[in-house]
Amino acid sequence: MSPAAGDRPLAVVLLSGGMDSCVAAAIARQTCEPAFLHVSYGQRTEARELQAFHAIADHYGVARRLVARLDHLKAIGGSALTDETRDAVHARRADSTIPDTYVPLRNTHLLAMAASWAEVLGARPIYIGAVEEDSSGYPDCREEYYREFNRLLGVAARPESRLHVETPLIHLSKAQIVREGLRLEAPLHLTWSCYTGQEVACGACESCRLRLRGFRDAGARDPIPYRP
Repeated sequence: MSPAAGDRPLAVVLLSGGMDSCVAAAIARQTCEPAFLHVSYGQRTEARELQAFHAIADHYGVARRLVARLDHLKAIGGSALTDETRDAVHARRADSTIPDTYVPLRNTHLLAMAASWAEVLGARPIYIGAVEEDSSGYPDCREEYYREFNRLLGVAARPESRLHVETPLIHLSKAQIVREGLRLEAPLHLTWSCYTGQEVACGACESCRLRLRGFRDAGARDPIPYRP
């Protein structure tokens, strides 16, 4: 049985508005009182992702929410997510096995912000919906990365803060994530994963394809609209 809301520890949950972060939030809510953090950084679909964030937060009745910006990530560039002259659908680079939709060290920036807020709030766990097993292969979505980041938190924050990052989806497939979301009655219909579409998902970018495959393999229907 989950503890009563007043007895639950506070947790900061990074919530992009996508399916993975939504399911991570649903998992966090089982044992923690969540504070939702959303970060825009000049990505193509930032307005749609922000809409999804607020819809999910409203669904769960989460009043403690922080919306922040990291505009320097767009200024730095180097990613098809922040540079519309690059191809975000095929997103392959001749000199790398990492897709061009990778935003350089994005999760390090996001987690640093989440850790700062967590320390101020008195929250200890920080939840992020990172996936290593069935994903695009981004280096900052690997279990090794989070192990090292937690080691950094041990020396970067006040010792009494005891901050740590939780990655409940890190070894799940997309189908397992879909099934877990359905089991927890997460509002998957409110989420947005597409890299390019604002009203209707493209169905062609890697994020859409991974999501669609997850629903198909889970034997479920994806509730968001896709381009025919």
